[in-house]
Amino acid sequence: MALFKSGNPVLNDKTFNSGIEWQQTEVMTERGTLNKFGLMLILLFASASFTWKAAAEGQNVIIWVIVSLIVGLIAGLVMTFKKQWGSFLAPVYALAEGVFLGGISAYYNHAFDKIAPGIVMQAVGLTFGVVIAMFALYRFGIIKATQKFKAIVIVATAGIGVFYLISMLLRMFGIDIAFLHEGSTMGIVFSLIVVGVAALNLILDFDLIEQGAKQGAPKYMEWFGAYALMVTIVWLYLEILRLLSKLASRK
Repeated sequence: MALFKSGNPVLNDKTFNSGIEWQQTEVMTERGTLNKFGLMLILLFASASFTWKAAAEGQNVIIWVIVSLIVGLIAGLVMTFKKQWGSFLAPVYALAEGVFLGGISAYYNHAFDKIAPGIVMQAVGLTFGVVIAMFALYRFGIIKATQKFKAIVIVATAGIGVFYLISMLLRMFGIDIAFLHEGSTMGIVFSLIVVGVAALNLILDFDLIEQGAKQGAPKYMEWFGAYALMVTIVWLYLEILRLLSKLASRK
């Protein structure tokens, strides 16, 4: 069995090489993974509309945002170890993440309503535009998930993760890294780099799903592959939203 790598934290060498016997009647397919991702996307938009509407009506949705974030993290963590539970946990993750994104998006929509109306829809459009573009680049072989490419993306992703963790710890002690939140030149350049790395992670995810299908992974891995792809897309959306907010703040 070949080993696979991905910058996506939920996809790694052991994802398709866990020692589980794969001799099953039904196996993972790209179409099946795409169908399951589509269902998760519908669930995400449905639950996002809940907190979006609640926030628009003036309700305090912060508790929903916090609870949904915790539920999503737990669902993702459990599914990393119990991939067989994907048919239940992946939809739960999508619903929880939708509630979370709905609240965050409502905040940005309200905060930038006067200086950047429609910032959320712009972020959504750009996110799906990037996803489609990266899929085309991957499908037509313009960008290939070589071992060197994977290593670079993995290191870059890990570096960003460590940097974010350090910034969170520093903030607990009252030390703030200004360019993470402000629209300075350095802040915008940093956000552009992060958006770029998140986009490149999509190439690794597409490759892992394709390789899993070619290797005849168990059918339940379709849910896990769909979940992993959603993790990257959610990250990409949040970073694009952050970038747009920084650009708007310079006006």
